[in-house]
Amino acid sequence: MKAIVHDRYGPPDNVLNLKDVDKPVPTDDEVLVRVHAASTNGGDPAVVGGRPYVIRIMGFGLFKPKNKILGDDIAGRVEAVGKNVEQFQPDDEVFGFCSGAFAEYVCTSQDWLAPKPANITFEQAAAVPSSAVATLQGLRDQGQLQPGQKVLINGASGGVGTFAVQIAKSLGAEVTGVCSAKNADTARSIGADHIVDYAREDFASTDERHDLMLDVAANRTLADCRRALTSRGTYVLIGGGHGRWVGGLPRFFTTRALSPFVSERMRAFFATRSREDLVYVKTLIEGGEVTPIIDRTYPLSQTSQAISYVEEGHARGKVVITAADPG
Repeated sequence: MKAIVHDRYGPPDNVLNLKDVDKPVPTDDEVLVRVHAASTNGGDPAVVGGRPYVIRIMGFGLFKPKNKILGDDIAGRVEAVGKNVEQFQPDDEVFGFCSGAFAEYVCTSQDWLAPKPANITFEQAAAVPSSAVATLQGLRDQGQLQPGQKVLINGASGGVGTFAVQIAKSLGAEVTGVCSAKNADTARSIGADHIVDYAREDFASTDERHDLMLDVAANRTLADCRRALTSRGTYVLIGGGHGRWVGGLPRFFTTRALSPFVSERMRAFFATRSREDLVYVKTLIEGGEVTPIIDRTYPLSQTSQAISYVEEGHARGKVVITAADPG
């Protein structure tokens, strides 16, 4: 089969290569999926480049990549199942989490998959798992969002932000999205009640106060973010910021350390893969409350270009890799 192989760190064009590799064989508890589409994520450029360097000691490989095939989110058809798999059978349309999505086939646990929503394409389905589930966990679990509350989403037009606007609305919130003027129409079209153009207006300097801030962009100081909240509001960090050596970890730990000393609730978390949450999002999609937004799609052979585009940081919605014809 064809796959994008990553065997050293560096710029995407230099280190991501389309190669022939062995087709995987499912274990007793795994499902073999023919991948029709796979999603890129915001952390992919860091994994490809090996920077910030801290990721190398977090399981990605110190001197060279540990996982040769990248990608965490897929949508496709079941090709084969292990003997203990009871939830799926060949030809089922599925979507979910995996390791090694940038390939024509991938094996993954049956517990990381769910039936694909019937009302969206494979490309849209592939865009969902990591971003939508992380957003749900940030708003519902970390933010404890309640109907009628005011939510500020800093970075409302990207891959995570577009899900955040829609999921917050589904939970009954009044949503203010922070984005550029060129992306304002996108944010409004998916439900944002108010827009802050960050080039013209400072959300930390207005009189408006919010019950919850979901910080995707992580481009303002924590003091600025607190000023946008009510005195008992909640700040949730879902991004992490940048840095050559340790990336967003300082902001992550500073956010947690600050919480006991201020009136606001300060939260930072690592999202977890959850089939239950994936099914919850599937229900929102089938009910018309959430629609995955895709900026661009690339064929598998152009995965390096897709990762480079993600690295620029201006994607409007998700960037998706197409690996096979769904017909």
